[in-house]
Amino acid sequence: MKKTGSVINVLCFSLFIAVFAALLVFSPDKEMSVEENRRLARLPSFSFSELFSGRFTRDFESWITDQFPFRDSWISLKSRAERLSGKCENNNVFFASDDTLISRFPAPDMSVVDANTAAVRALGEYAEVYLSLIPTAADVWSDRLPAHADTADQRALTDYIYHGCGVNTVDTRSALYAHRDEYIYYRTDHHWTTLGAYYGYAALCSAMGLEPVDGYVPRTVSDSFYGTVYSSSGVRWVPPDSIDIYVPAEGVRVTDYDGEEHEGTVYDLSKLDGKDKYAVFFGGNTPRMVIETGGEGGRLLLIRDSYSDCELPFLFAHFSRIDVLDLRYYRMSVKEYIEENRIDAVVVNYGLSSFCTDLSPALMGM
Repeated sequence: MKKTGSVINVLCFSLFIAVFAALLVFSPDKEMSVEENRRLARLPSFSFSELFSGRFTRDFESWITDQFPFRDSWISLKSRAERLSGKCENNNVFFASDDTLISRFPAPDMSVVDANTAAVRALGEYAEVYLSLIPTAADVWSDRLPAHADTADQRALTDYIYHGCGVNTVDTRSALYAHRDEYIYYRTDHHWTTLGAYYGYAALCSAMGLEPVDGYVPRTVSDSFYGTVYSSSGVRWVPPDSIDIYVPAEGVRVTDYDGEEHEGTVYDLSKLDGKDKYAVFFGGNTPRMVIETGGEGGRLLLIRDSYSDCELPFLFAHFSRIDVLDLRYYRMSVKEYIEENRIDAVVVNYGLSSFCTDLSPALMGM
């Protein structure tokens, strides 16, 4: 009887493996994971040179992982099982209170931090510079984190950078912390919301001696936004976020430079039909933009990462022209750009996480 049961188990397991192997081999490869918002590995071409170098084995393993049948369902099942077992995180994402997903903020490589800080200091010798570092939800919403969540001290890290940068600094953290009970971060994405960006803008105005504009009436353009943290977490049980816009775009001219010059837009509503709905702000990442606001004021250069996208429209009221550089894609001299375009002030505006992990900010010292 025991032998019969063992044979049945072996046959069932073999059938399971055979079915999934057939699905993997005969199903067409998927190009994109909508849930994870990334391209998936494709079946690699075989050659003996690739096999002996180890590249074929590595790429083949990535293909199996990415193209495994019902992959998204398995990922969701894994995260649910870990939650039921008492685990409070998956793939470096904490299951926080109020249906909030918060990415871990690990201790950074201080050589990267020091290199980027030195670049800001070098730029400050050439122009009037304001540095604004935006903390993540792991800091401002730390009260939502599960007990004993392992995350680095962002306040101490920001103080360290501000102490060494040698330029004007913006106390963005205090501005956000004062409003921590409000909807200032997305629950499924690593960015701040437009409301959070408004408080960051007000802190920047305070540092620059400007009077922030208030009285904006927000308009919700999406109530079905699932962001990057949702994608990486495997969690599928939380409700979506909403995206609001505040500042009217009438009279504002945007020019994009991404290999060629073409007309841009403040709000690209077509992005709301895709996965990356946050790209509604200016259509997403681009190396360089020039924004002519139609108003009065001087010329501002904003050196930014994606946190700046929803904050940027608030600055329209204070400058006649805003030049925007993303150093992940722009590789020319920032100092020469300032001189050639008669820039009056420079704002370096970064999420703390990217400032501490991405070496591209170091290019601003060139």
